[in-house]
Amino acid sequence: MPYDTDNVFAKILRGEIPCETIYEDEFAIAFDDINPQSPVHVLVLPKGEYVSMDDFTANASDAEIAGFFRAVGAVARQLDVVGSGYRILANHGRDAHQEVPHFHMHIFAGRDVGPMIRPPRP
Repeated sequence: MPYDTDNVFAKILRGEIPCETIYEDEFAIAFDDINPQSPVHVLVLPKGEYVSMDDFTANASDAEIAGFFRAVGAVARQLDVVGSGYRILANHGRDAHQEVPHFHMHIFAGRDVGPMIRPPRP
């Protein structure tokens, strides 16, 4: 799937849509999710044009990959959720319900976030 330069995260990265940035460096930006699923729900995006984890790990430079994952850790420390625990999640494609075609990670914290996945419904 080619990168869609009109997706909402691309617009945020270009400054066309405002966001309350909670972290930013040369590799990543982080901000609160507009539809939080837990008391702490932050999105961390790489600044490059990558559709998914697959695209990112196949095409990003080593510096971008290391910088992005360091940013995820820095955001978790900044949010002070390392001690109590947090979940990171990246959705890829239709079956995972990826809503925005720009690779990003969710950080969930602030409560028990439950089991890893929901069991199938009978």
